[in-house]
Amino acid sequence: MTGTPSQLEAAPIVACTISRDVQTFDLLIEDMESLLGEAWGDLGFDEAVAFLEQPDAAELRFVAIAIDAEDEVDLTRLCRIIAQAKAHGVRVVLIAEDVTPASLHQLLRQGADEFVPYPLPEGELAAAVKRLEEKPVLQGAANSGKSVALSGGGDGVLIAVQGLAGGNGATTMAVNLAYELSLTRSAGKAPRVCLLDLGLQFGSVSTYLDLDRREAVLEVLSDVESMDGESFGQALETVEGSFQVLTAPPDILPLDMISPDDVKKLLDMAREHYDFVVVDMPSTLVQWTETVLTESQVYFAVVQLDMRSAQNTLRLKRALQAEDLPFEKLRFVLNRAPKFTDLQGRSRVKRMAESLGIALDLRLPDGGHSVAQACDHGSPLAKAAAKNPLRKEIAKLAQDLHAIGATDAEAA
Repeated sequence: MTGTPSQLEAAPIVACTISRDVQTFDLLIEDMESLLGEAWGDLGFDEAVAFLEQPDAAELRFVAIAIDAEDEVDLTRLCRIIAQAKAHGVRVVLIAEDVTPASLHQLLRQGADEFVPYPLPEGELAAAVKRLEEKPVLQGAANSGKSVALSGGGDGVLIAVQGLAGGNGATTMAVNLAYELSLTRSAGKAPRVCLLDLGLQFGSVSTYLDLDRREAVLEVLSDVESMDGESFGQALETVEGSFQVLTAPPDILPLDMISPDDVKKLLDMAREHYDFVVVDMPSTLVQWTETVLTESQVYFAVVQLDMRSAQNTLRLKRALQAEDLPFEKLRFVLNRAPKFTDLQGRSRVKRMAESLGIALDLRLPDGGHSVAQACDHGSPLAKAAAKNPLRKEIAKLAQDLHAIGATDAEAA
């Protein structure tokens, strides 16, 4: 139901849409009616701030602010509406169509609780409202999860892992490498390890470790500039007391929502508090890929013995060399490598490396069905299949990296 402010005052309103013209968002009207029946109203931008000042606004469960590209000129007013809603304890669902990532970033930083793209996916508005009602109203960077207490003084080794084709096993490697690093010991002391999932859209670290995707992650990523050790710790989750993880956010976000400066600060924060920082990169190249490549001590590029990986490696090589970026810094990892007895397969590996002008010194064996099963069950290979050949090779790599890190620390 849509109505004027006078109608809103007389009706038992539990939610409002706020838009330039709600008729532009016909799917939103249908979803609001399906969700709330007649117990909702519509406000224009000019009416919204005044209505939110009224006592009736305290009864609202949420407001849905619907915008499109034409509304980007009114960002200041939109930020004021969001701030007004948050000041009165009203939750905000942001519904956006064709809005630039920069504008979306600014509105999320202002305090919007949920973001849903338009056209609305079926059932997504109801799911967003349900998520809102299952958590307390958030103030600033507060969140309902436990905060990880961090100690400074670290000088973390930054290890990035990126797959050069979908399904190459980069996330499996990143997750298990971080877990194996947390199991290593030096003088009886385990290193502090942090795993960052920067796959902002389809990152699956949380799935592979059976972790929740927390709203605190979105809050940190929305305002990295003001992030400190406390807010960073609030966004982390601990895996069985062994290492900490920054998962991907609950919702799909634009990969350029965070800038190279944001990523640099995030990496610096992690390195300050941890001995090893493992970054699971998206397979897509973005503007901050250069930042991670430049800052990392080790950058693993995961490939397979197939044409997709070969072609993408060649394209990546041309792109990095054209920008005068350190392609030689990449350490290529051949996943699902042929067995030692597979002479034909080993010959194909040699020809692939020679034709691409790369070294494939690090070769991970095919772990078989148990690897996919461990990932689906949210369990590292060290627990689910300790004798798996892939697990053994990753554990060996972790020991080598830990030894190198300890040697560098002693030399410093």
